[in-house]
Amino acid sequence: MTRQKKRPEELRSHRWFGVKGLRSFAHRSRTLQMGYAREDFAGKPVIAIINTWSDINPCHAHFRTRAEEVKRGVWQAGGFPLEMPAIALAEPFQKPSTMLYRNLLAMETEELLRGYPVDGAVLMGGCDKTTPALVMGATSMGLPFIYVPAGPMLRGNWHGEPLGSGSDSWKYWAELRAGTIGEREWGEVEEGIARSYGHCMTMGTASTMTSVAETLGLTLPAAASIPAPDANHARMATASGRRIVEMVWDDLKPVEILTPKAFDNAITVVHALSGSTNALIHLVAMAGRAGVPLKLERFDELARRTPVLANIRPAGDKYLMEDFYYAGGLRAMMSELKDLLNLDCMTANGRSLGENLDDAKIYNDDVIRKRNNPLSANGGLAVLRGNLAPDGAVIKPTAAEPHLMKHTGPAVVFKNYDDLYARVDDENLVVDKNSVLVLQNAGPQGGPGMPEWGQLPIPKKLLQQGVRDMVRISDARMSGTSYGACVLHVAPESYIGGPLALVRDGDLIELDVAARKLELKVRAEELAKRKAAWKQPPPHYTRGYGAIYSQHITQADKGCDLDVLHYGDPTPDPEVVH
Repeated sequence: MTRQKKRPEELRSHRWFGVKGLRSFAHRSRTLQMGYAREDFAGKPVIAIINTWSDINPCHAHFRTRAEEVKRGVWQAGGFPLEMPAIALAEPFQKPSTMLYRNLLAMETEELLRGYPVDGAVLMGGCDKTTPALVMGATSMGLPFIYVPAGPMLRGNWHGEPLGSGSDSWKYWAELRAGTIGEREWGEVEEGIARSYGHCMTMGTASTMTSVAETLGLTLPAAASIPAPDANHARMATASGRRIVEMVWDDLKPVEILTPKAFDNAITVVHALSGSTNALIHLVAMAGRAGVPLKLERFDELARRTPVLANIRPAGDKYLMEDFYYAGGLRAMMSELKDLLNLDCMTANGRSLGENLDDAKIYNDDVIRKRNNPLSANGGLAVLRGNLAPDGAVIKPTAAEPHLMKHTGPAVVFKNYDDLYARVDDENLVVDKNSVLVLQNAGPQGGPGMPEWGQLPIPKKLLQQGVRDMVRISDARMSGTSYGACVLHVAPESYIGGPLALVRDGDLIELDVAARKLELKVRAEELAKRKAAWKQPPPHYTRGYGAIYSQHITQADKGCDLDVLHYGDPTPDPEVVH
C-alpha cells in the first residue's frame, strides 16, 4: 500500500522552526548557536534519540557509540537527529527496585517528546524495565518511533563452562551456602559471568521484553537477538536511524502497530520463549497505554495452545542468547509459529509481520525446537487464582521441579524482606522440604516497588540436605533469570490487606498448576476474623516521587502503571508561540 507522504510544512517541528515570528527566531538562532547550519534542520524531520546510557548501567555501556550510529542513519535519510538523555534504570544497582521507577522513565519519555520540536523518536533501551518504560511513554505521546534494543552480552565462562546471567548467580550462591564450593570458586564465577556490554544473555526480563518489542513490530526485523558486541548490532542501529525518518514522512504511528492482534502475538512469543514472568505486568501496562484492554486470562488462554520452543536458560537446559542468535534468532522461532500468529500485523519497517518472516530459517533445532519436539507442549507461564490470589498470580512451570506443580504444605511466613533474611538460615526455623515459604509486604506498595525478591532463598539447612527447590509464594516479582517453584505477583498484595497478609505459620496452602489453583486451606470465618484484626503497615514515603507513586500505583494484574497515566483523552501539544 502506498502511503501519502507528509509535506515539510506538516511536520510538527515546523511550528518551532518554519514559521515567522519572534519565538521561531529564537528557536532558529539557538540552533545555529550550536553550530548547525540552516540546511541541517530546515524542513527536515527532527528525530529525538532517547538514550538511556549512563556510567552506572553496564547493559547500555555501548550506547554512546550506538547513538552516534543512529545519528549517522538519520543524517543519511535526510533527518535532523537530537540526542536526549533519559533515566538509565540500571537493574543491578538501583534500589529499592527499578520497577519503582519504570513509570518515571515512561513519564520522562512522554514529556521529552511532547515538550520539544520532535517529529519522531528512536528509543534506546534494553535493560529490563527500560523497554516497557520507553515504549509506554512514546505510545502515550503517539509520535512515530522505532526501538533499538541493547542486545544481549556474550555468554559467560568459568573453567570452560558457559555461565548465564542471574541463573548461575543464584545457582552458585546456593552451592556456596551449601558448602559445595568455596570463596575462591565463587570469586571466579563473579569474574567470568559478565564479559561484555549488553543485557543479560539468559531468557530473563531484558531478552523477553526486547523480543516482545520486535514481535509487536516496534523494531527492525531480527533486531532483538543480535549480541551487543556484534558488528551487525551497529549496522542495525544505523538502519533504524534511516528508517525512523521514513516513518515520519509516512506518518506511521504506534496506533497502527500496537493493536489487540499484535499483543496476542507478543503473548504467544513470550510463552514460546518461556519468557520472564515480568512480561505479564509489562505487557498489561504497555497495552493499557495503547488503549488495548488486556486481562490475565488472555495470557492463560494463549499459553494452553503455545508450545515452548526456545531452549534457553533458565527454562532450557544449556543454551543462551548468543546461541539463539546463531540458531536463527527470534525470526526463526516465529517462523515455526506462523499458524499461531497474526501475520497481517503492521511493523516499523512498513511491512507485515508475515512478510518479515518469509526467509527465516532455523539453523540449530536443539536451540530453537521444531513443533514436533518442543521443550513443553504448553506455554511457559501459568496464571493462578484462588482465595489466596483473587486477582491472580503467576508461576513459570518450565523453570521449576515438576513434582512441585501439585503440592500442599504448611506455610512458613516471613512478614517482610528483612524478616526473611534474619531468619531463613536459622537452625531453629521450623521448616522442611514440604513447607511453603511465604513472603509478605513485597508488592507494588509493600516493597516498595515490587522488588525481585520472589525467588526466596532455600533455608541453608535444607540446601545441605540436597534440597534445591521448594514452593515459594509472594506478592513480589522475580528476575527473569531466576528459576524455581515460585508463585509471584499475588494480587491484591498483602500491604493493602490482600489475603496473603492473613497467612500464618502452619496454614496449609494448596498449589495445583494444572488446575490453575492457589488456595489457602483456612475457613472463611477464620480469615474474616484475621482481616478484622489486620492493620496496614505505615507508608514508606510521605514526600517526593515515592509519595506520588504510592498514591497512584495500580496492582500487578493492572500492570503496576500509575492510574493518571492510563489511556484516555490525549494531552494537547504545548503552545509554541509563548
